[in-house]
Amino acid sequence: MTYRQMSAPAGWFPRRGEICLAVLDKKRPVLIVSSNVLNRHSLDVCVVPVSKAEHKAFSLRPRLRAGEGGLARDSWVKCDQVTTLEKSVIGYPPLGMIGSESLVRVALAIKQALDLS
Repeated sequence: MTYRQMSAPAGWFPRRGEICLAVLDKKRPVLIVSSNVLNRHSLDVCVVPVSKAEHKAFSLRPRLRAGEGGLARDSWVKCDQVTTLEKSVIGYPPLGMIGSESLVRVALAIKQALDLS
């Protein structure tokens, strides 16, 4: 499957749970984790990077199975690397949306990584 980035339509914003490509040092998948209210109105969104490399020593990196969120292979969400990006570096269209169970696992891992109760 080939991914082709397009111009975002007026009013589009990244939504919580979507996997999008972001331009960092190169195009990389990220999971949008900030709320849709913030995503709609803010210039920035909170994301966590997604990696194709498994890190067995880290329990803070939940696995996404191939196909989930539009990912071509099994991938791991780096919940220990929460960051904020300008919406302008978030690619359109999104690759896909992860399931609610995966989003809950990610949220719990972020809470653990940031020592939030």
